[in-house]
Amino acid sequence: MDFSTLDIIVFVAYCLTIVGIGLYVSRDKKGHQKNAEDYFLAGKSLPWWAIGASLIAANISAEQFIGMSGSGFAIGLAIASYEWMAAATLLIVGKFFLPVFIEKKLYTIPEFIEQRYSTNLKTILAVFWIALFVFVNLTSVLYLGSKALDTIIGVGDGSLMMTSIIGLALFAAAYSLWGGLSAVAWTDVVQVVLLVLGGLITTFIALDHVAPEGGVINGFKHIYEVVPEKFSMILDKGEIITPNGTDAWWDLPGLAVLIGGMWVANLYYWGFNQYIIQRTLAAKSLAESQKGIAFAAFLKLIIPLIVVIPGIVAYVLNSNEAGELTKAAMDPAFYTEDGGITNDNAAPWLIKSFVPVGLKGLVLAALAAAIVSSLASMLNSTATIFTMDIYRPYINRNATDKQTVNTGRITAFVALVVAVLIAPQLGNLGQAFQFIQEYTGVVSPGILAVFLTGLFWKKSTNNAAIWGVILSIPIAMYFKVAPNGWSDASIFVTLPFLHQMMITCIASIIIIMIISHLEAGGKDNEKGIVLSKKLFETSPTFNISAITIALILVVLYALFW
Repeated sequence: MDFSTLDIIVFVAYCLTIVGIGLYVSRDKKGHQKNAEDYFLAGKSLPWWAIGASLIAANISAEQFIGMSGSGFAIGLAIASYEWMAAATLLIVGKFFLPVFIEKKLYTIPEFIEQRYSTNLKTILAVFWIALFVFVNLTSVLYLGSKALDTIIGVGDGSLMMTSIIGLALFAAAYSLWGGLSAVAWTDVVQVVLLVLGGLITTFIALDHVAPEGGVINGFKHIYEVVPEKFSMILDKGEIITPNGTDAWWDLPGLAVLIGGMWVANLYYWGFNQYIIQRTLAAKSLAESQKGIAFAAFLKLIIPLIVVIPGIVAYVLNSNEAGELTKAAMDPAFYTEDGGITNDNAAPWLIKSFVPVGLKGLVLAALAAAIVSSLASMLNSTATIFTMDIYRPYINRNATDKQTVNTGRITAFVALVVAVLIAPQLGNLGQAFQFIQEYTGVVSPGILAVFLTGLFWKKSTNNAAIWGVILSIPIAMYFKVAPNGWSDASIFVTLPFLHQMMITCIASIIIIMIISHLEAGGKDNEKGIVLSKKLFETSPTFNISAITIALILVVLYALFW
């Protein structure tokens, strides 16, 4: 380990500070028993800046720091569409989704399904989300995080993987299990400052190193001159071939990132994902929550600088003068046992190779902040859904505040233990960020269809929603058949997964509309949501922020088209 005593002191100080803040802000007030609103919604007391910071801290994790840097290495700046289009998505969520959620005083997203459709559908989706959080989200974050730590502080041979997984899990549990959302949200304010600072340090050091004459600006110019194709945001077929020989267009198919399936992925994630939306439900007011959403959207614009540019720098540093990745130029850290290339080693390799002693502790703390803040958010949301949507309705209808809070803590602990046991089994995911997107993309289109029709179409019925979700799975799986050797059969087609998601979502909406019409004869459903112009009115602050962000996005895409 090339960590100095100062690095160790910085990292340990960070850990103790986060745990201390988490336990302090969530302490029991004298004469007040912590209740469900305190534990799961931070007493509905969060200001806009805490909400915005917490949204980003919950979102930015090993998936971005490691997985998206790996995609930057393999594909280039085009992967940043997940971040920049998320900024636009956040504004839509704040304008059109949040007013309904807050008006209905929700604790969980499944509660909306219960109020709009039925308890049965709510329970089905609650179980699904718990499984998704535990078996996909928590495990992937633990795996990718431990893999990064093994590379940075070890030798990358996997010897520190299990130790890192357990360490990250214990760190997240130390304050989030006891403190609930208050501990998670307020520590996120510190964590997001640290992860942005640490990420910028890594980016600037990498850019300074890649330029022959040194300097951050020179570094930008150099990587753009060496690999200009890596700065294309809208990919044509065959434009970018990844180091492992695949066409990047299949991951990011042209205009689909602007007007296609990217919207399905982003609307599902930012609008109906419990561990993201939960902190917006904990705001002092709707206006405060919307300001927090706008703040998060601004932060989203700078995330590619932290998580994508380092991947491009790592690619250039391992290329020859013509910008071609060759084994003669490439560090062995990127080799796999079968002769392939591990893209996801880009960020850890940069940190280990170029961040000087004395700053490594801060950068490592930033990486840990990204991982632990996401783990804490996922644990709290898993506990919230189980407690509020399964335990209280089915197991103990008369649960006291103490029983409710303790159930949440036990649920989070069990979820963490399961994730720790599964995480080491994930193995080599290649481009982990893309893998996670595709896996989630099988189920998210149908669920998004249910929410969109439930919010904005008063005629949709419960049975139609259930069939929409059920039939979306075989529709999504149909597209997964062709790449597995069935493409010669005329009934199967091979499409990029973003196209698959859009088609599946549209098909699910059509199914819901047809069944609703057959069942109700075109009449409005009694549970349909009554929408009004007044409900969607937003403050001047939000409106100005939205216009500014939209203009910045137009400029970015115009520059890097």
